[in-house]
Amino acid sequence: MQLLVMRHGKAEDSHPQGDAARRLVETGHEQARRAARVLVHAQQLPDIVLTSPYERALRTAEEFCTTAGLAAPIIQDWLACGMHPQTAMRELSAFSEFRHIATVGHEPDLSCLISHIIEAPYGSVLMKKGAFAAIECSPPARGGILLYLAPPQLTHHQA
Repeated sequence: MQLLVMRHGKAEDSHPQGDAARRLVETGHEQARRAARVLVHAQQLPDIVLTSPYERALRTAEEFCTTAGLAAPIIQDWLACGMHPQTAMRELSAFSEFRHIATVGHEPDLSCLISHIIEAPYGSVLMKKGAFAAIECSPPARGGILLYLAPPQLTHHQA
């Protein structure tokens, strides 16, 4: 499968109701829209979008799906902050009928997931807010190939 890993867009620094309730700021909404436009143009859209239940990730996923003309994202609790790579790979294997899957989540979880899949040392991948990466992989197995990692600065100039 081709796994598109997306970090949520820029969000509030804090929220009175806690970390899970932090909302996207306008820059975060725009990062999601730009990612969608870039992937539409590249014909690299996912078949399904899975998202963390945290507000900032959910809104990123919704903005991405709306802009790209995709079905609404599906909330997956395992994508919340604190996700373990092994758990993610096990959960992703349940979606094997899809060729292209997107996940929207958080750091450092996403960098750890990418490192785990491509068998790179932890700390060698960094996902900035609004970044996305594609990996060819076969969950739950490791040994994937990093196809690309697009930082938000790159999509800012492309879309």
